[in-house]
Amino acid sequence: MTTTPEFSASFTQNEAARTDQERAAILADPGFGNHFTDHMFLSEWTVDGGWADPRVVPYGPLQLDPAAAVLHYAQEVFEGLKAYAHADGSVWAFRPEANGARLGRSAARLALPELPVEWFLGSIRALIAADRDWVPSGEERSLYLRPFMFASEVFLGVRPAHHVTYSVIASPAGAYFSGGVKPVSIWLSENYARAAAGGTGAAKCGGNYAAGLLPQQEAFEHGCEQVAFLDAAEHRWVEELGGMNLYFVRSDGSVVTPELSGSILEGITRDSILTLAADLGHGVTERKVSIDEWQGGVASGEITEVFACGTAAVVTPVGRLAWNGGEVDASNGEMGPVTAAIRSALVDIQYGRAEDRHGWMTRMV
Repeated sequence: MTTTPEFSASFTQNEAARTDQERAAILADPGFGNHFTDHMFLSEWTVDGGWADPRVVPYGPLQLDPAAAVLHYAQEVFEGLKAYAHADGSVWAFRPEANGARLGRSAARLALPELPVEWFLGSIRALIAADRDWVPSGEERSLYLRPFMFASEVFLGVRPAHHVTYSVIASPAGAYFSGGVKPVSIWLSENYARAAAGGTGAAKCGGNYAAGLLPQQEAFEHGCEQVAFLDAAEHRWVEELGGMNLYFVRSDGSVVTPELSGSILEGITRDSILTLAADLGHGVTERKVSIDEWQGGVASGEITEVFACGTAAVVTPVGRLAWNGGEVDASNGEMGPVTAAIRSALVDIQYGRAEDRHGWMTRMV
């Protein structure tokens, strides 16, 4: 068995890096996922050598053989996290250790090698140090980091790859939704499931998102921005949106979220909100939530707010839920008070405006 050496990354300067003026123009209106920094992190794993050659190099295309296993069998996983510029000029990441641990769980499910959390943190820190000037400042601004791992072995047999590539890229980000933080409309998918028991729903892998693209297209066709999925067995229990976890605020002020079932992604923002909602005095419950409860609860007033959460969108209010034959709306076109308080508590910690009582922030540079 190979052992993983202590992390130490080499650095190669990008001689074609954007000028200060070019970077400033991008940071003035970054959007989400539209632009990328000047460098990226790379490392490779082999059966015989383990993880090796950690390095920060100029951002650019990856060269893949047409027979690379990932292109045929989708053996890949990824993560998403953000780094925030604080008022004193320091840069902090939100719960990166949890992202590193989840990457390990996802990798295990996809038969990929475990990347030590120390290497995960080292890769993030090395890339941020190289591209510190790309971290935007201001409300709703952050540096979105995308670590990912894929089977790069040139081989067409169906087995776990013997050569794997790990990379991190970074993108300056504004608000996830271009229209700002306002209630999103949801289409209920009644014909498709995101994941099933025993599948890869709890892993953060590209196949889960690819499976949601057709239902997402269906949502757009019905004038909705996101799609909600039910369980694959009974088509009764609410699971999650295409890329976000769900919460329901009841008339007594309690907050409910669908319990983890093996087919729901264990969101880090989801877990943080469980803690923050309790801090704010709300009863918090993880349990099964039926689609009848969502539809009927909003109609009766028993459910007063619905919101979704994820790394990219943070906390987003949910308004209209539509399906073939009906719709309900949990908002009056604006964010509800409980959603707003939870969102504010979370982003204030992330941007260094509130005390980090739970030790969630890790300084990067």
